[in-house]
Amino acid sequence: MSNQILRLGKETLIYGASTVAARLFNFFLVPFYTYYLVAADYGVAATVFAFMALTNIVYQYGMDQAYLRFAAESDGRDAFSTPFIAVACSAVLLSAAVCLLSPLIAGALGIGARHAYLIQISAAVMALDSLNIVPFAKLRYTHRAWYFVGVRTLSILVNVAGNVLALAYFKAGIAGIFAAGIAASLTSLVLLLPVIKEEFLPRFNTALFARMFKFSWPFIPAGMASIMVNVIDKPLLSHLSGLANVGIYQANFKIGVFMMLVVSMFDQAWRPFFIQRAGEAGHKELFAKILTWFASAAGWVFLSLALLMPAVIQTPVFGKHLISPAYWGGMGIIKPVLAGYFFYGLYINFMVAPVLTKRTGALMWITLAGALASACANIILVPRVGITGAGWAVFISYFMMAALLFAFLQKTYPVKYEYGRLLFIAAVITAALGADRLLGGAPTPAAMGFKILLLLLYPAVVLPVIRK
Repeated sequence: MSNQILRLGKETLIYGASTVAARLFNFFLVPFYTYYLVAADYGVAATVFAFMALTNIVYQYGMDQAYLRFAAESDGRDAFSTPFIAVACSAVLLSAAVCLLSPLIAGALGIGARHAYLIQISAAVMALDSLNIVPFAKLRYTHRAWYFVGVRTLSILVNVAGNVLALAYFKAGIAGIFAAGIAASLTSLVLLLPVIKEEFLPRFNTALFARMFKFSWPFIPAGMASIMVNVIDKPLLSHLSGLANVGIYQANFKIGVFMMLVVSMFDQAWRPFFIQRAGEAGHKELFAKILTWFASAAGWVFLSLALLMPAVIQTPVFGKHLISPAYWGGMGIIKPVLAGYFFYGLYINFMVAPVLTKRTGALMWITLAGALASACANIILVPRVGITGAGWAVFISYFMMAALLFAFLQKTYPVKYEYGRLLFIAAVITAALGADRLLGGAPTPAAMGFKILLLLLYPAVVLPVIRK
């Protein structure tokens, strides 16, 4: 069992290299945006990115997951070519529709029809991104992690360089941000051409596509609802609180990227891992042990960010802050957003049930419940406590999704998790947060030293318990 966990850990770190690079580079664009864009323009960009994240689900409709699930059950090249052709054809149709309806979409998002051109540019980015998903899934399925990392990293560098040039040199404004996205997506597609050439056949297996689509279509509402949990706050905030507050919220929301990257790193390796080991003896005990190790590692990352990031934000380096002081009003959202992503990591662990039982329709209802909880929490909390309410809405929605998927798992594919150890980890995290709260005050050297001491004590306390 330990060898299996080590292999998962190794692949998590390899896939994580690109995920970390993506999240870190995107995060380091945040201070760049806060100094080169006014809050309202940043709010427009954040709202369009939210639209893209949601619409990408429709563009891709779970075909990467379908490939991973059916690659071993059918001719490998058919399993690749069929979803690739399907996604390519639908991307053309969807992009045409998005461009045609762009003024209406921009108005509905609260950014005004004058920004319809951004919706049109985003349609090109989404079409290119959809062409990359099946080749990336092929790399994951065949454990070609370093190839995966190389492509992702180069496309990230292109995106970051494009953003810097567009804003600082060409003064292109928010349009330049999305133009850089086109360049990055094209870079990925070019680098993935050898994979496409290796696997692609000019034929479409209708029967196989019907089976794939039956498996994957629930990922559309489920994925949209899941993304809505993460992005519905932006258009709601634009209507409830104004675009300037969306920009302030987004700048602080991005701190959660460090927590999300841990979850994303794990997710990239976890899904093919549990699919390929589901038939092995003792696999449920393995899954239970993995949840314990994930919770302990993610818990430490959560504590590190929750305790240290507010001080890091307010500490100048060479006369500049990580985030412009004009955006500090949103720091209250950091802890609830980080906690929400922690529970999203638990949700990813529980994905074994719907995937292995092929009952992916349950994901639709669970994530719709999460999206509804997010919308209601935003509507109720934002008018009362401002943008901090949007941060708590993220936590509420992910907590609900994890709880509902856990209940589904125990009913359909029961796994006996190590509840005692999980409760111990939760108790240690809660105690550390409580001790930090009692300390309170400004980020003095003594306070920072105490926070660091808490973080050093965490592994010393937790590891002996989870190793037993």
